[in-house]
Amino acid sequence: MNEAYAIPAVAVVVLATVLIGGFGLRISRTTSDFYVASRTVGPRLNAAAISGEYLSAASFLGVAGLVLVHGPDMLWYPVGYTAGHLVLLVFVAAPLRRSGAYTLPDFAEGRLESRQVRRVVSMFVVGAGWLYLVPQLQGAGLTLQILTGAPRWFGAALVAAVVVLAVAAGGMRSITFVQAFQYWLKLTALLVPVFFLLLAWRGQGGQPPAPTPAELPTAGAGAGQPLATSRADHPLYATYGLIVATFLGTMGLPHVVVRFYTSPHGRAARRTTVVVLALIGAFYLLPPLYGWLGRLYVPELTTAQDADATVLLLPGRMIDGVAGDLLGALVAGGAFAAFLSTASGLTMAVAGVVSQDVLPTRGVRHFRLGVVLAMAVALGGALLVDGVPVADAVGMAFAVSASSFCPLLVLGIWWRRLTPPGALAGLFLGGGSALLAVTLTVFGAATSGWLHTLLAWPAVWSVPVGFLAMILVSLATPSTILPHTTATMTRLHLPESLKPYGTLPSREHQGQPPRDATAPRTARGDEQ
Repeated sequence: MNEAYAIPAVAVVVLATVLIGGFGLRISRTTSDFYVASRTVGPRLNAAAISGEYLSAASFLGVAGLVLVHGPDMLWYPVGYTAGHLVLLVFVAAPLRRSGAYTLPDFAEGRLESRQVRRVVSMFVVGAGWLYLVPQLQGAGLTLQILTGAPRWFGAALVAAVVVLAVAAGGMRSITFVQAFQYWLKLTALLVPVFFLLLAWRGQGGQPPAPTPAELPTAGAGAGQPLATSRADHPLYATYGLIVATFLGTMGLPHVVVRFYTSPHGRAARRTTVVVLALIGAFYLLPPLYGWLGRLYVPELTTAQDADATVLLLPGRMIDGVAGDLLGALVAGGAFAAFLSTASGLTMAVAGVVSQDVLPTRGVRHFRLGVVLAMAVALGGALLVDGVPVADAVGMAFAVSASSFCPLLVLGIWWRRLTPPGALAGLFLGGGSALLAVTLTVFGAATSGWLHTLLAWPAVWSVPVGFLAMILVSLATPSTILPHTTATMTRLHLPESLKPYGTLPSREHQGQPPRDATAPRTARGDEQ
């Protein structure tokens, strides 16, 4: 790839991110602005922002790489990523907005009135956020290495610096505009090149140049890839694990959930989700085309453990001259936008929890400190842990989310008999077992056989464990059902037009202020 074109493309994306983030600084004044944009983001803007942060490096680079290595079986990734929002729309979006929370720990405490549950949820939010952040930084390192030959740590450090600057500048206000812009940039960066790539393929009669013997993938391509990409042992089980994780994990991803708190009301949250389905559905038509073309033009990547580079290398491989360089630069800019947008959302989610539950106060100053802490840990992980394919690492984060937050949200919203002991049991047994499984997978505790498959794709067993633990322990502890549960459930399910906002939450029965747009979570540090 021609550096003379690719480096300016990346520089333009970085500069645009900083400038748009700076615009958010001008209109961010209160704590509510920084955490939830004062709950004033309309459905179309919010949907573009959610799509921008949701379409991560795993979507932009990883899906094409997996299709290159494993073929059509990997189409379950884009199907699952999209269908997860349908589950979110049906079960979670509107009630979660009506809860008036700022973060997932806020929702957990408001529903169950338990500080212990809040602390455990906070740990899982931070853990899942870091697990998702690490592959974004590693993908950025891979991209800059391919573009410029720079060491991989440089790309990770560059994304970390830009994200900290943008998020700390204006919080949710800033990254809403940044992520909406980056969605359309990513869509354009895949759509325009693939159009010309298909024309080039057709112009060659559908027959790519024959690769030399050294370039041909070996039998069982991808068997040498690390961790969960080795699906040869039990591919059917791995597929089911992928489906369960992606279908149910979306609703608990902290950086996705936090965006629904920015909607003005529950109806807007539902409309936002419908638009998101259309936007990400359109996007996911494109990466499989790159994977299919990669099997024809860059098959050697299957043995080099760099399949994630398929999207970046195809334009230069298929189209000669300046045209190929320009298309490659466009793809490079889109890839960098993917790292920046998702990393921004994840940093926002993790920083929100750190500033509320770890740092001594919850004002804007401590939010910015939380941003730095959130990114510093993720950057350290990206530099220390290497060799995990981007889509695999993200799939592991989905598995942890599906096993912990999915049972908590579904039962917390729809089952009034959920109790604090039940929630804790489900979080530890479901989410904890999934987190342990993916940790053992990353460190290579098992590399083949059923043990490896069960650890690498834990959602099939860990999600039922989480649900069963919450249900059985809650049924065994009926005395801990909260006295104000009916009022809280009414708040979650009754449309805003039928109730005075802020009169039903159980916190008010305890003499505490409600957590809604009209009454921020804390008055301390509310003004900048």
